[in-house]
Amino acid sequence: MIHKVVFVMCVLLVLDSVAVTAPVASNVVAAQRADSVLVDLSYDLSGADATGAFIAVELSDDSGATYSAAPPSLSGDLGWRIANGTGKQIVWDAGADQPDFASATMRFRLQVQEPFFPVPSEADQYSLIAAGSFTMGDGFNEGTSHERPVHSVNVSGFYMGKHEVSWSQWQEVRDWAVSNGYSDLSGVGSGKGADHPVQTVNWYDVVKWCNAASERAGLSPVYRLTDGVTVYRTGDPVNFFVLSIGPYIDYTQQGYRLPTEAEWEKAARGGSSGKRFPWGDLISHDNANYSASTSYSYDSSSGGSHPSYNDGSAPYTSPVGSFAGNGYGLYDMSGNVAEWCNDWYADGYYSSSPGSDPAGPTTGGRRAIRGGSWSWNADGCRVARRSSNLPPNQKSNYYGFRLVLSE
Repeated sequence: MIHKVVFVMCVLLVLDSVAVTAPVASNVVAAQRADSVLVDLSYDLSGADATGAFIAVELSDDSGATYSAAPPSLSGDLGWRIANGTGKQIVWDAGADQPDFASATMRFRLQVQEPFFPVPSEADQYSLIAAGSFTMGDGFNEGTSHERPVHSVNVSGFYMGKHEVSWSQWQEVRDWAVSNGYSDLSGVGSGKGADHPVQTVNWYDVVKWCNAASERAGLSPVYRLTDGVTVYRTGDPVNFFVLSIGPYIDYTQQGYRLPTEAEWEKAARGGSSGKRFPWGDLISHDNANYSASTSYSYDSSSGGSHPSYNDGSAPYTSPVGSFAGNGYGLYDMSGNVAEWCNDWYADGYYSSSPGSDPAGPTTGGRRAIRGGSWSWNADGCRVARRSSNLPPNQKSNYYGFRLVLSE
């Protein structure tokens, strides 16, 4: 069989380097492999600091007049934390993204920049959770059987937002999104104040917002339609009576996303092991915004909702970061608003989950939720507590989220 060459590039191919901050790419070269649908891009990188540079690729099929977002089938030295050096390599599987397509005017643009976050003023508000293992589950044997068996999980490195996404941050990205193809997000979401967490957002709202934040920042979106290519911008693919596979979550992409349950629990523990909460084994209103009860021996407060935030008008959320952070510098991992995760939820998942980077079942009817909220009791705020009270197209004023980026 003769393999079809899908692009006519060769000497006509041009690669542009755009350095928008200190890092600079030089000696950029692009060429299609002979008799192949693969395209090789190489470059040298200099000027990046110890945190590395962010590298992205854009495409143009009109000799550089306009460019589109990065194609999904890219691999190699791109994304976050790319270190200085020579001979950096990127490979594009062009045939996978645009089969049976040929062009003599194809151009590439290499974006070279420092990390860019949805709200630039919060660029320092992400903590690196280093790769490694941790002990996951309820070591106190006091929660439901769904939190056991306790097991060791290895998780790849990732960045997590230090704070839950605020109402003002949600609005800023949402306004951009509505003007750029995300019509479903018009008017969606609520917040008690600009610096309070966004709430009354369902899982589909949240992942569309994540995709919009990615596109706004020039990153490749994580959530795709089930073809694995088309960016998920509209629609809620759910059926109450039939298990839904939902949008495809492409963890190889560098855009903003929700954490997996394993990522969330590792981050919530803050580097400690065997504790009920991010800070230790007891909880009080000094630690978190939750609904206290004397029913729990480990609850040192009483009287229900947090007195500083119960103003008689629900929800009783608090400004993000109102309590001390954990060992990773993450705030509100217990209380304030419960946080959506990526995983489909299954009661007995721990009995069969993989030992490295578990991402939940492939199908389901509910998405996992972690962290407790202003209206939940101390039990709901335990780091091992698993919850999934609502299907993914339902919303509540005690559900919000925080952002994650793959390392």
